[in-house]
Amino acid sequence: MSSNKLLLGLAGAAMLAGSMVVAPPVQAEDSIFVPMLTYRTGPFAGSGTPIMDGMHDYFTMLNERDGGIGGVMLEIEECETAYNAQKGVECYESVKDRDPVVINPYSTGITLQLIPKAPVDEIPILSMGYGLSATAVGESFPWTFNAPSTYWSQMSGIIRYIEAQGDGIAGQKIGFIYLDVGYGREPIPLLDELASEMGFEVVKIPVGVKDMQNQSSHWLQVRRERPDWMIMWGWGAMNPTAIKEAAKINYPMDHFIGVWWSGGNVDVTPAGEGAVGYLSANFHGTGTDFPAIQDIITHVVEAGKSLADPDTVGDNFYNRGVANAVATAEAIRTAQQVTGVSVVTGVEMREGLENLNITAERLTEIGLEGFMNPMQITCEDHAGAHPIYIQQWDGENWNRVSDWIEPMSDRVRPMLEAAAEAYLADKPEWQTQTCN
Repeated sequence: MSSNKLLLGLAGAAMLAGSMVVAPPVQAEDSIFVPMLTYRTGPFAGSGTPIMDGMHDYFTMLNERDGGIGGVMLEIEECETAYNAQKGVECYESVKDRDPVVINPYSTGITLQLIPKAPVDEIPILSMGYGLSATAVGESFPWTFNAPSTYWSQMSGIIRYIEAQGDGIAGQKIGFIYLDVGYGREPIPLLDELASEMGFEVVKIPVGVKDMQNQSSHWLQVRRERPDWMIMWGWGAMNPTAIKEAAKINYPMDHFIGVWWSGGNVDVTPAGEGAVGYLSANFHGTGTDFPAIQDIITHVVEAGKSLADPDTVGDNFYNRGVANAVATAEAIRTAQQVTGVSVVTGVEMREGLENLNITAERLTEIGLEGFMNPMQITCEDHAGAHPIYIQQWDGENWNRVSDWIEPMSDRVRPMLEAAAEAYLADKPEWQTQTCN
């Protein structure tokens, strides 16, 4: 689908030194450049590192096993952001003139900074399952994608899960503990709307970045409020701290659900037996029992080309990185097919993303049968409103404890459209696109 280029003046930005090349060097003119904005340092490194490992290893596996995608090698390069928005922008500015095919910010804060830059530089942004929920509206945001689901859709799925347990959700008290940044606050409008419509109460408990590892007062509030369920929108060091504090006050773990960024192995293992029963959302499989993961082990991990601790391969967040890499790689392949261009850059990649259709048959072909739900993106819907499932920690592994849960699209979509309209209201020069 075509879009009109956004004409905005932007200030220049500083180059970020110290980018780390983590793949065999290839000639840029003969390769597809896939930069990775990483955070292997700082308070979010425990969560960020395994995701980056999974992404890196899947891309490297494609290079080693297949010679890249469509006969073109992938050039993989990391730039460290430490989950800092300014550093993220600096990383973006340092790579944008090298024809990157896509940017995966891996931070809602960074994503918010890059959304207005993407149309100018014609580089699509893939904020996979995070970022600004309104960018699901493809007519308003031609260059930003957030499949497989927005935060709002995911929250609606979690609420549906709670509603299905026992006697429904009306009259219940839901505690919402969240990292007090743009990421954590993102689903609040939808949560408030659903509370009003469905008759439940919400108790909001913000956690500042400086308080991530000091939450005793927050969980004293939980003990006083006695919510029927707790939902957590945490990240990095906040997650294991919250789970340990919940265990200390004997909060029932089978009534404590995390967003899919609060469901890593690194989040639950510090609490030991206290974490048993804890729940989180997810959209892909865990473990190594998939042919593609086995190929990663053979061609990358055992070959000494991985940055990952071999024991973490197959962990939830490692596989999250694989899922992100799969979406990126399949969009590149689709872009090659629909445009006829082999060495695709951002312009062609946008076409690939808007025509992405990862079917069940395709998942089987690439060695990931049952790994994730089929994923489709369209011009109109840049998220796809795909279902989630709920998993539970048994002390050693994550086990799926629900069927696929569809989002409340009838409630969520009108809110997304209203949010998109509000975002553009003070941007008269912003150009949208018309979807056929």
